[in-house]
Amino acid sequence: MKIICSNKKATHEYFILEKYEAGIKLKGTEIKSIREGKCNINDAYVILRNNRPYILNMFISKYEQGNIFNHDELRSRELLLHKHECDKLASKIKLEGLTLVALKAYFVGSLVKIEIALCKGKKLQDKREDLKQRDAKRNIERELKNSYRY
Repeated sequence: MKIICSNKKATHEYFILEKYEAGIKLKGTEIKSIREGKCNINDAYVILRNNRPYILNMFISKYEQGNIFNHDELRSRELLLHKHECDKLASKIKLEGLTLVALKAYFVGSLVKIEIALCKGKKLQDKREDLKQRDAKRNIERELKNSYRY
C-alpha cells in the first residue's frame, strides 16, 4: 500500500468514530496526475447526494501532457461504496449529526482508494486536552530514552 496523501489535520479537528475504504471514479488525466503525486485532500469532505457519496474539495492538479482532455482540479468525484454502507452512513449523518471526512488516499495495486471516516467535531477544550496528553506522552518517552543512555 503506497500512500499518496493524507489529512493530518482531521485527527486534530475531529473524533474519528468509524473508518471506511472507498474506491473513487477518476478520469484518465486524473489518475496520471495522482501517479505523479500531485494530489491534496487537506480540505476534502464527503457529502451524500441521492444516497451516493461524493468527495468535494479534493485537489488533483492538471496533468502536464493532458492538453484539451484535462480535468477540472476541484470537481466533485463519486466514491464507490456498497449500498448497505451508504445507507448506514446516511442514517448516522442524519440522526446523529456526524460528518464524513477524507483521511488519506493510497494505492492498492493499481487502484486508488480513499479512506473516509465518520467523525464528530471537537470543541476547543477537547483539542487542548489532546495537546496536553500528546505533550505528556512525548516528555515521558524523552525521559525514558535519556534514562537508557546512562
